[in-house]
Amino acid sequence: MSEFYIGLMSGTSLDGLDVAIVDFAAARPSISVQDGHTLPESMRRDLLEICHGVHDSLDHVAEVDVRFTRWCAEVVNETLARHRLSPGDIKAIGYHGQTVRHRPNHEVPYTIQIGDPNVMAEITKITTVSDFRRRDLAAGGQGAPLVPAFHELMFRDRKVSRAVVNIGGIANITLLPAQEEKVVTGFDCGPGNVLLDLWIQEHHGEKYDTEGAWAATGSVNAKLLDSFLGDKFFALTPPKSSGREYFNLAWLRNHPIEHDLPENVQATLCLLTARSIIDAIDRYGPEIQEVLVCGGGVHNLVLLDWLHRLQDKYRISSTNEFDVPPEWVEAMAFAWLARQTLRGKTGNLPNVTGARHRVILGGIYQA
Repeated sequence: MSEFYIGLMSGTSLDGLDVAIVDFAAARPSISVQDGHTLPESMRRDLLEICHGVHDSLDHVAEVDVRFTRWCAEVVNETLARHRLSPGDIKAIGYHGQTVRHRPNHEVPYTIQIGDPNVMAEITKITTVSDFRRRDLAAGGQGAPLVPAFHELMFRDRKVSRAVVNIGGIANITLLPAQEEKVVTGFDCGPGNVLLDLWIQEHHGEKYDTEGAWAATGSVNAKLLDSFLGDKFFALTPPKSSGREYFNLAWLRNHPIEHDLPENVQATLCLLTARSIIDAIDRYGPEIQEVLVCGGGVHNLVLLDWLHRLQDKYRISSTNEFDVPPEWVEAMAFAWLARQTLRGKTGNLPNVTGARHRVILGGIYQA
């Protein structure tokens, strides 16, 4: 008999909403439905403005909070209808919401995700679990990344040491040592797609660089790459996390980009993402034998090529090898986190987030 949970994920890239219906009836969860929806352009613009502090008055944020959730809830209802499922078939929704501000290293640490679970539960008639990050923050953690606990469940092997690399807006890695006595670790290692997306939107009005095609027309600027890699974030020791608050156009313009062609900057940014990933694995996971890539960055062929070219120590593939579609890992993870919460089980890994101890994440909003 099926045990369905829904995971909803709208990540740093802000390219859309991922809906995953995950079945936990077997020992290993499996994805039953995967459904992607592009954000309405006006809503994407509103969210980006809030993220960048352009239009973030309390009234506006509160309004977007509700409008965004209404849209997400309608997507859930449409998905259920299309697959002939009813609200009663779903145990709960894991609703991540949209991160609009993430400042775990602030004098008063905080993180904010747009998305009202009250509205979600009311419209879908499904119990909703949300606000996953703030309890970890309250326990002294970064509130991110949270997905490594799910990576451990799905991909850890007692014979092979693996790294899982999630390339979303921000790139993060999870290190899964084969040795049972070693703990799982993970952290944000730098920009994933966020700077690549911002730069192509600035120059071509595109939301993202399809397959890295524009980056492929440019040449890497070695001096510019050194300037990027000289940023203090890359030297920080884990736990660490980041977001648009740090890696944005203002960050980019603090480097000598004006002295080169835009396509060369794009090529260099592509290598920046790859270098920061490989450098992090080499520094913190020297025992790694296999690397599994997931997230939207898996479609950037130039980026993947750089990941292969920068090292020859481990095999690189995607999570498809484990019947886990790379674009849907995070949505599946938040379905799992919702299940953990309902069962009264913890969802964070202190060695990843820096929290003082394991905690149960999120609040429950009954249908």
